[in-house]
Amino acid sequence: MQGCLVKFEVVPLELADANAFIVEHHRHHGAVRGHKFSQGVADRGGLIRGVAITGRPNARGLDDGWTLEVTRVATDGCKDASSCLYGAAARASFALGYRKVVTYTLKSESGASLKAAGYRIVAEVKGRSWHCKSRPRVDKSAVQQQDKFRWERAA
Repeated sequence: MQGCLVKFEVVPLELADANAFIVEHHRHHGAVRGHKFSQGVADRGGLIRGVAITGRPNARGLDDGWTLEVTRVATDGCKDASSCLYGAAARASFALGYRKVVTYTLKSESGASLKAAGYRIVAEVKGRSWHCKSRPRVDKSAVQQQDKFRWERAA
């Protein structure tokens, strides 16, 4: 996706800065606890227009040491920023030696940015509570109980 590099510059971000942007701009998720790396896209004036946080997969079955997950992407609405971030996250992951990048969208979301960045749907994931007897948890959001698509881009 060379086109996004003309309009945006991909910049590294500290997790705290990426999380602050997520809290302000993400439609239905908040901050994350950890990451492997975070990136932003800045316009020609240096203003951050979007961020992506990439870390280990949340699904234990995908956490094989070769896979990363884009856990959050948020923008201020700037056209093409999401596609640029998804592409940059994949390129950075592959440069670090990872072989696959996954992410999720709600079934109600189009996924246009992911398609533009070269990702494809590989699974439909039923929404469910994270609470179970062996690992009690308090559900923080009704979003986690909605059905999702898992997207993937391989090296």
